[in-house]
Amino acid sequence: MGTMLVPPWLEPLLNTSFFNVCRIHGDAARSECNMFCLDCNENAFCFYCRSSKHKDHQVIQIRRSSYHDVVRVAEIQKVLDISGVQTYVINSARVLFLNERPQPKSGKGVAHICEICGRSLLDPFRFCSLGCKLVGIKRNGDASFTLDAKNEASTMEGMSRRSVSSRHHQEEELREGSQQDMYPATPSPPASNARRRKGIPHRAPFGS
Repeated sequence: MGTMLVPPWLEPLLNTSFFNVCRIHGDAARSECNMFCLDCNENAFCFYCRSSKHKDHQVIQIRRSSYHDVVRVAEIQKVLDISGVQTYVINSARVLFLNERPQPKSGKGVAHICEICGRSLLDPFRFCSLGCKLVGIKRNGDASFTLDAKNEASTMEGMSRRSVSSRHHQEEELREGSQQDMYPATPSPPASNARRRKGIPHRAPFGS
């Protein structure tokens, strides 16, 4: 059942160390190992290794935010069901974290937390990272990483809805918001204003 819910390359991806200097292309400008091949399922490699060894393979690029590894939603959702995992907007791109991040104990008033590590989340989400969702699948079996034709469309729709609802709540996000939230509708004028002047006023006649 585990192999059906989790692809074989996911655990190696989560356990891989990224952003080391490539041993082969260490003198080149783009020599940091920030790519992972889903077909080879081996170590991280750099831009030049991809061109020479993984040209026709399925490769994803890992990025870094505050010393933590992230992957763009646009890339990972093509190969993985990421429903239930919280996403963030960093440098204009929507991303999610590969592994859990240490966090002090949640303060009072935090109603929704990651089911695995306890990190505070928004209500629509269950996990703070791919790693926590993986633990949740192994523990409870009530989630999956497997994409199929039916749930792929629903996942995309759900991500769109969550994107709108979560924009104002994340410290990493850019300032984004709908004008409907920023500018409330102009109220209609009171009805009494329309009856204030009933016609042209007439001056009283002078006495004789």
